[in-house]
Amino acid sequence: MRDITAPESLRWRRFVDVFESTVSAAGYELVIPPLLEDIGVFTRLGEATDVVTKEMYDFVDKGERHVALRPEQTASICRSFVEHRPTTPFKAWYSGPNFRYEKPQRGRYRQFDQVGVEVLGSLDPYVDVEVVQLGWIFFSSLGLQQVDLAVNSLGEPEDRAAYVAALASYFNERLDELSPESQQTLSRNPLRVLDSKRTQDQGVIAEAPLINSFWSDGAAAHFETFCNGLSTVGVPFSVDLKLVRGLDYYRGTTFEYRGGTLDSAQNALGGGGRYNGLVADLGGPDTPGVGFAIGLDRTLLACDDEGVFPAPAQHADVFVVDVCDGSDALLICSELRSSGIRTERSWDSRSMKAQMKAANRSGARFAILIGEDERASNTALIRDLRSDAEQISVPRNELLATLSTYLSSLQGAE
Repeated sequence: MRDITAPESLRWRRFVDVFESTVSAAGYELVIPPLLEDIGVFTRLGEATDVVTKEMYDFVDKGERHVALRPEQTASICRSFVEHRPTTPFKAWYSGPNFRYEKPQRGRYRQFDQVGVEVLGSLDPYVDVEVVQLGWIFFSSLGLQQVDLAVNSLGEPEDRAAYVAALASYFNERLDELSPESQQTLSRNPLRVLDSKRTQDQGVIAEAPLINSFWSDGAAAHFETFCNGLSTVGVPFSVDLKLVRGLDYYRGTTFEYRGGTLDSAQNALGGGGRYNGLVADLGGPDTPGVGFAIGLDRTLLACDDEGVFPAPAQHADVFVVDVCDGSDALLICSELRSSGIRTERSWDSRSMKAQMKAANRSGARFAILIGEDERASNTALIRDLRSDAEQISVPRNELLATLSTYLSSLQGAE
């Protein structure tokens, strides 16, 4: 875990702002679930998944309740849906931190932020298309061009169960060829063996059965409509029949956004799919759902690699230099800030030289200078810090209007 400080913290806020603009245009509304939930909310992620067995921060609180810091937010959104029963289709978006006790590495931390969307209450394959397209639009809005979309379907529950059984039989026949880590994974969830990036496992995985041999007619039709819908709206994709997601609740459509500049073992920027049984598992009515989550850290690494979406420049418009007692700066700052002008000042009765250094460091375009002469004449000096133009003296009651005119003309020139 680490601190996020400026200017990177400003970049994070802008990241969420761009996401909100993207999804709110499609009618998604913000839900803010709690950081702490009953652990039962998250055990639905899958008793065999590493998130549940190894990575959750869970403990017994002072009320003897077994709770956990959220490792993801889909389950929390579904729990909220069960509790509040909003009208369907329920279209939600979220952002914020999650927590997993895993090995930190590039683009992965134990506290990590995600943005995401969830739609509850519709089986329509065009809902899947809308969800995937929103993620695609968001990446484009950040300026990313090297993003690949992989899609698959895990079929209906019966299809998935038959496929898991076939994988278990196949991998057990070739058990000695698998890495020790994949042998352990096999005993918990044969699907997860397909996720292995270890060289030793690749030959075995390459010859494993494919999920499309197990699709029911309904699952095949849903996936075909989904793929055709992506083509209709111009979202490029490839079908990856070995794509599985790390959480057990996924059924039907699955997808993953991959950063083309990142190492193949850690290139997932985000992903998601259908989880049609999760709401019922949490005690609600049988309600279909689909959504995705996108990680901030890894996506911003991809932005860095492509040289897009830099941290926004944050600097003052005006810096007030008061070499009297500071009270003039107090009043001027208050007046200018109330009018929407970003204004800074120094403290502790520093010298003119020290205050001018601070003004230059601030990035402000203009300095307002108040000395004894200006106080006596009720005027102020305006100095352009980025040109050699002569500073001008203006009456104090004209200071705001003069500065507003200068700043407006600069914005128009940009």
